[in-house]
Amino acid sequence: MFDKVLIANRGEIALRVLRACRELGIKTVAAHSSADAGLKHVLLADETVCIGPAPSANSYLNMPAIIAAAEITDAVAIHPGYGFLSENADFAERVQESGFIFIGPDPQTIRLMGDKVSAIKSMKAAGVPCVPGSDGILSDDNNKNADIAHEIGYPVIIKAVGGGGGRGMRVVHSEAYLFNAISITKSEALAAFGNGDVYMEKFLENPRHIEFQILADTHGNAIHLGERDCSMQRRHQKIVEEAPAPGISPEIRMKMGTRCAKACLDIGYKGAGTFEFLYQDKNFYFIEMNTRVQVEHPITELITGIDIVKEQLLIANGEPMTHRQDDIQWSGHAIECRINAEDPKTFMPSPGKINLWHPPGGPGIRVDSHLYVGYKVPPYYDSLIAKIISYAEDRPSAIARMDTALSELVIEGIKTNSPLHQEICQHSAFKRGGTDINYLEKRLGIK
Repeated sequence: MFDKVLIANRGEIALRVLRACRELGIKTVAAHSSADAGLKHVLLADETVCIGPAPSANSYLNMPAIIAAAEITDAVAIHPGYGFLSENADFAERVQESGFIFIGPDPQTIRLMGDKVSAIKSMKAAGVPCVPGSDGILSDDNNKNADIAHEIGYPVIIKAVGGGGGRGMRVVHSEAYLFNAISITKSEALAAFGNGDVYMEKFLENPRHIEFQILADTHGNAIHLGERDCSMQRRHQKIVEEAPAPGISPEIRMKMGTRCAKACLDIGYKGAGTFEFLYQDKNFYFIEMNTRVQVEHPITELITGIDIVKEQLLIANGEPMTHRQDDIQWSGHAIECRINAEDPKTFMPSPGKINLWHPPGGPGIRVDSHLYVGYKVPPYYDSLIAKIISYAEDRPSAIARMDTALSELVIEGIKTNSPLHQEICQHSAFKRGGTDINYLEKRLGIK
C-alpha cells in the first residue's frame, strides 16, 4: 500500500478520506486554501500545505499548486474527493504525468464519460438503456434539428455535452421555441463549460432519479452495490437520498446492476463510479456516469457493509477486489439528509460562525460532518456542512429514526435547511415512497 496520500478537497469528504487512510495506515497531506486552515481534516492531517487563497480557481482548482504540494510532501497518490477536479480528465492526466497515482479512473475514461454524447454511445454499445435522443451533437441546421425533435416527440430537452449539476439544459415543448432554445443553450454551455456543443433527448416529465453504485479493479473484476433513489431534488440538486430505492425488486436490481458492471468492463473502468438513470413507467434510461465517489455513498455503505472509500484506495494501489458479486448482500434501509448552510425558505447561503453544534446520535445514526464549535463556515464554497444518515431494518423505521435525529440536531450561529428535512420526513408522500424528481419543487411552489 502506498504510504502517503494528498487530499485535494475540503469539508466532510476530505475528513472521510482522511479517516479511511488512517484505517489503512496511510499518512495524509491536507491541501487547503487560506480560508480553510481551520478545517477539521487540516487539523488532523499528518501534513498540511496551503495551495492558495480562498477562491476555488486559485486553490482547489489550481492544478499546478496541488501537484506541487504533492511533490514537496513526497505524497504518492492524490485523492480528489468529489466536485472541484474530481472529474477533470486533464487533472488526472497531469497527476499521472507528474508521477503520482490518481485515485480514480484513467484520464481517457473520465474524458469518455464526461462527454455526454460519447458516454451515451458507449452505454448503448454496452446494452445499457438510454433516453431516446439525437445520437450526437446538434448541428446548426434548423430543419434537421426540427426533424430530430419530431422523431423523438415533444417535449424534448436540450443539454450541454459538457454540462452537469443541473446546468446547461433547457426544456422545449414545441417547435416554436426549439431553435431559440438550442441557440441559448449553446451560448450558456460555451460560457459555463468552455464547450458550446449540445445534444437533444426526450424529456421525461415525471421520472424518478435512480443510480447504481459500482466498483471495478484493474484485474478484470467489476461489481455493483445496488441502487439509490435520489429523486428528492431542488433545481436538480439532491436533497435526500435513500437505499435501496422503493419499489425496485431484487430481480430488477440485479438485472440493471449487472448491466452497469458489464459496461465498466467494456470501457475499462477502474475505481468507484455511479451510473445515473431516469426511471419512468418501469423503464430505466441512462443519463450520465459520475466517475468519482458520490456525496451519498454512505447509504450504500450501510446497507452493504462495504467501505467504498477504502475500496477506492485499494483499487488505486493495484489490488484486486476481495469482494465478488455473490458476496454482496443488501440488508435494511438507509436515508441521507444533506444539511446545508442556507435559509430553509429562501435557500440563500448562510455562512458564519458555529456557536453551538450538537449532532444527533443513537442506534442507526451516522453523521458525516466537519463542523465543530467555533468553526466558521466560509462563503466561498458549496453550502453542504453535514450529512445525517439513518439506518434501520426497514424503510418506515429508517424514516422514524431520521425524524428523531433531525429533532435532536442543534446548529446555532447560522441558518440551515434542517426544518425542510423535517417537513419532508413527516410528509405522507415521502412516507409512501416513489416520489418523482418534481415532487419537492411542486411542494415548495418553485416554478
